Amino acid sequence: MRSKRFERSAERPINKETFIQPWPEVGLATTFSPFDPKPGITIRDGAITEMDGVRCEDFDLVERFIARHALDTTVAPRAMATPSCDIARMIVDINVPRAAVLELAGGCSPAKMVEVINQMNVLEMMMGLAKMRTRRTPANQAHVTNRKEHPALLAADAAEAALRGFAEIETTAAVSRYAPFNALALMVGSQTGRPGVLTQCAVEEATNLRLGFKGLTSYSETLSVYATERAFVDGDDTPWSKAFLAAAYASRGIKTRFTSGAGAPALMGHAEGRSMLYLEARSLLATRAAGSQGSQNGSISCIALPESLPDGVRAVLGENLIAMLLGMEVASGNDALASHSDIRKAAKLMLQFIPGTDFITSGYGAIPRPDNMFGGGNFDVSEMDDWHVLQRDMRVDGGIRPVGETRALEVRERAVRALQSVFATLGFPAITEEEVLAATTAYDSDDMPDRDRLADIEGAQRLLDGSMTALDVVRALDAAGFDDIARSVLEMQRQRVIGDYLQPAAIFGDDFKVLSALTDPNDYQGPGTGYRVEGERWAAIQNLPQAWDPRTYGEQLGAASGEPWLEEIGPARTGAQPEVVIAVGPAFGAAIDRTIGGLPHREVLNAIASGVRKQGMPVRIVRIHHTSDCAFIGHAGAQLSGSGIAIGIQSKGTTVIHRRDLVPLENLELFAQAPNIDLETYRLIGRNAALHALGRPAAPIPVRSDNTVRLRLIVQTTLLHLRETQCVQRDREPTDLGMMPASAADELAAASLPEASAVTGP
Repeated sequence: MRSKRFERSAERPINKETFIQPWPEVGLATTFSPFDPKPGITIRDGAITEMDGVRCEDFDLVERFIARHALDTTVAPRAMATPSCDIARMIVDINVPRAAVLELAGGCSPAKMVEVINQMNVLEMMMGLAKMRTRRTPANQAHVTNRKEHPALLAADAAEAALRGFAEIETTAAVSRYAPFNALALMVGSQTGRPGVLTQCAVEEATNLRLGFKGLTSYSETLSVYATERAFVDGDDTPWSKAFLAAAYASRGIKTRFTSGAGAPALMGHAEGRSMLYLEARSLLATRAAGSQGSQNGSISCIALPESLPDGVRAVLGENLIAMLLGMEVASGNDALASHSDIRKAAKLMLQFIPGTDFITSGYGAIPRPDNMFGGGNFDVSEMDDWHVLQRDMRVDGGIRPVGETRALEVRERAVRALQSVFATLGFPAITEEEVLAATTAYDSDDMPDRDRLADIEGAQRLLDGSMTALDVVRALDAAGFDDIARSVLEMQRQRVIGDYLQPAAIFGDDFKVLSALTDPNDYQGPGTGYRVEGERWAAIQNLPQAWDPRTYGEQLGAASGEPWLEEIGPARTGAQPEVVIAVGPAFGAAIDRTIGGLPHREVLNAIASGVRKQGMPVRIVRIHHTSDCAFIGHAGAQLSGSGIAIGIQSKGTTVIHRRDLVPLENLELFAQAPNIDLETYRLIGRNAALHALGRPAAPIPVRSDNTVRLRLIVQTTLLHLRETQCVQRDREPTDLGMMPASAADELAAASLPEASAVTGP
């Protein structure tokens, strides 16, 4: 025997995921492993001779690198002697400056870092992120790729991503020989959308360097760093070689971040029984020691592994915070698909989204998920509107802004035409007019015509191997009349020579203004300090293309432009004979002429009256002036009804069947979801009211219930009720109404319904 609820629950997306119990011996533990070392440090003559229980002669290459290059030995004795709980409280305490925390953290060993983090809950870590983030202004990074490696689509998507506010855009290549064209398309497209956007093409390091040397890319974050010696050996690498590679990039003005994250050593089989958070602390200290300005961390492509274990999401947040405690820029994950469950996916995001990080995602899919060559992506272009609304809901800067369709189309087309001219000038396979149009309006690569892939690969190889550089692209753009894009591409090359954007957490703001740890330091120290969403930025976040002005809604409500069809007969008196009173609200058929479901008020009255009269009961229409509340409208009508039965109806269509002896908020039947009421239901309401008036049994009328109604129509409901309330006259008595003859058009529209009587009578 099975529970049907449990059967249904088993089919939910969350239950398609894998959850496991910890297995510390192989590294399947997130924050606490019995094999994690205890914090400790010994320093002699300025050199670390023992760290976290390991003597210097037994150091592996990671420990040796950290001991020599990562820790401030002048601060370490004080840092290691400070209780970890005290350091955790300093991180959260708004009265302790960020600089003081950074100084102390600079002397913490990997085990000490983990011990500090383990004092904190998720909320406290989020407070830590808000305070310890390197750059004051949060930002976001986009993925722009496609399955066809189509250069025109890459340029268009990069332009739109830049227009939407992404500060960095990265691409990759399924076939590595496409990389030069992908990098070129991204560079041209991004500078079309917004000058100063940084770009990279994530491929093998030698190719990556060559693309950077040619000026086709401006940053790199493909430098993976590992937490254990065996993992480094398997990766054919060492911390020293990573440091050399970072220096090679920096020598050519290319910004670099290293990449690491919880779960990677366990996935490689080299966790050595240590917890994921401890191993990530080692990776981050090695990153700092190598001179990298930041880290792409947050488990990245391994996210499903820590999420399979208890405390996994908290551990990922902890590694983000450790990177910030080390003074590094953080691109905080949220890029790889983290969950089948939208609830879980969004909850994990909020840990970085709300406090803000240097890059809230290390790659938001600015393209549809099937086109994302980075493994699908956690969020894609179809979810951008959700992201925009979250920013607006919380007054949080999530690093992107809404854009209108017309502007997006303009930027996309211009980017493709700019790339078309570059390809033509430099002798690459032509981008046709068909491709320009397709890329401008495309949803994904299925909308793009196929290209000659061999010809593209040959052209890309010529670009990589030959003498062409970004300066040739500048000349081609300028010659074709795209002088503004040419200036932006040239300015990117100039900025590489200047080198200011090689500072920690650097991005370009407007007019190539560098925002970094030096020029835009995080100054959060509690309420009223730090980055605040205000001014032009807040105006941009608020300005959703789908947001409409509620002031204009009132113009669509009234019947003033049409012929009046309800007339006042005189004061309403209590009826002397059995009848059903239809009590309408102050604006019904006047200031408002249809229900929230779009039904004309005349047809609604005709339907109700038809239902009443078919039971042989007279009908009287009364307007209630002193209230806009449905219950009180119905109750007032019942006091006037000769039978004591009335139907109360608001202008928006909410309806009640009331009886004289009931208190106002009690009733015989309530029909609260006006959008779900059709004319047949209104006719049945009239029938039931008549049966009540005749003293006959009346089975309650079933009405379709839709729990999304309030969600969908709460604003319209508010505006309709506001208009009704504006028509209230508190001191005015009810009046009898008569229905004037319908016009020819009205008669045609209501031909199937009999006219309601203006006075009592069958």
